[in-house]
Amino acid sequence: MTILYEHRLLVNMELQIEKYGFVINGLRHVSGRESMEILKQGGCILDLRPDFELVRLLDVEHILYYSYKEIGEKYQELPQDTWLILMDAVGMRSKEVAFFLIGKGYNKILNLAGGVVEWERDGLPVILDKTRRLTGSCVCQLRRREINK
Repeated sequence: MTILYEHRLLVNMELQIEKYGFVINGLRHVSGRESMEILKQGGCILDLRPDFELVRLLDVEHILYYSYKEIGEKYQELPQDTWLILMDAVGMRSKEVAFFLIGKGYNKILNLAGGVVEWERDGLPVILDKTRRLTGSCVCQLRRREINK
């Protein structure tokens, strides 16, 4: 997946992170609205959804796309000096990846509570890519829908 991210003005970001969200088992979970504030101060979203789930994309400036399946091999490519807000569809796999990254020495890790589902429910900016919609009679048979133009 192509990285849509520029490493500019992010290094000097010093947040009072304790004013955001809530902590469970040492991991801070933030809402979509809080994530928007953090992004404005130089944070970055790390979208962990696999390619076939990228129908609803967050419409934000600083975002990285790495499937949760490839993080084990590519985590060294992630910036360590920027607050990374991990997200997936509903916030489950992102928690697993958060603990993995913390175990690898990353200390600026946040989890987007509720993932893209809660983000969209809160009315935050989303781009719907209709060319990526899936069709199939069963999850095991999902494939991209052919769009007639």
